[in-house]
Amino acid sequence: MSNTSSSPTPRLTSLAHGGGCGCKIAPGVLSELLASMPAMSAYPNLLVGTDTADDAAVYQLNDEQALIATTDFFMPVVDDPYQFGRIAATNALSDVYAMGGTPIMALAIVGMPINTLSKDDIAQILKGGADVCQAAGIPIAGGHTIDSVEPIYGLAAMGLVHPQHVRKNAEARAGDVLILSKGLGVGVMSAAFKKNALPDAAYQAMIQSTTQLNTPGVALGQWVGVHAMTDVTGFGLLGHAWEIARGSALTIELKQDQLPWLPHVQDLAAQGYITGASQRNWDAYGAHIELAETLTDTDRALLTDPQTSGGLLISCASEQATQVLSYLHSQGFDYAAQIGQVVAGPAKVIVK
Repeated sequence: MSNTSSSPTPRLTSLAHGGGCGCKIAPGVLSELLASMPAMSAYPNLLVGTDTADDAAVYQLNDEQALIATTDFFMPVVDDPYQFGRIAATNALSDVYAMGGTPIMALAIVGMPINTLSKDDIAQILKGGADVCQAAGIPIAGGHTIDSVEPIYGLAAMGLVHPQHVRKNAEARAGDVLILSKGLGVGVMSAAFKKNALPDAAYQAMIQSTTQLNTPGVALGQWVGVHAMTDVTGFGLLGHAWEIARGSALTIELKQDQLPWLPHVQDLAAQGYITGASQRNWDAYGAHIELAETLTDTDRALLTDPQTSGGLLISCASEQATQVLSYLHSQGFDYAAQIGQVVAGPAKVIVK
């Protein structure tokens, strides 16, 4: 395997107890922590707050503009410092795109063990993040740094969107189809990577996927037939599908045989390369999921696999599904696929 950093300093992933979006606090614990948050209704200009566990906060500035604000950071999912910076920045900007917005600026969030990592490695992490922001057409205009035990990097990102083009995760409609823009399995890949068991081709596919900006969200947010969007990250496909179902008060049906998987993911999962976050995710929301009897424990682990910088999960009118897929494919999202539908019924997710 050649998927490790040539740096003389320790492997980045060896310095962290978790990596990527698998570092997220389990959704059940997070719900308890947020239970005492004040109601958002006192702020009429706040179009999106914490109520529906959406991707970012949205605050209306005037009739034509709303500000999107989000923060995302985590510990290394790979050892290459430059690629770590790229992945973390891509993941942070994804929340802006998932709301239908255009990023305008970012602030860097940096926590590094300065006596363990070399200055060159830290500089490469920052450069990776800056290069992604440059590709997105925005500056990293500031930030904050601390000396921490584990390496942490991410962004506080801001964007703009027309108030009518905000795409929440809670506005799916019965009759919609669900489209996913990227392949699944990053958590499995990262687990294999830490054990030096990830094939080089799969590593390259993981890097390509996790550093691909979800820029189609800007255009899709303006399509009338696109009703809801979110990005699939640390809570896995089932967790973020459940957020759409819960917020929209509808049933989501997913088709296991239509899910797109990144290379080698299913084989690696069968070999046991599964993150602990998969089980934590299931424990948090499994009561709201119905799985077909034919699905195995490995299938379930894949469905709850935490994604780092995952794809957009799009709920759109059925008559626009072909157009959405064609647009995603034209933008280089080769794994984009129709994976299910939204139907009338109680809030839950069914996997067939």
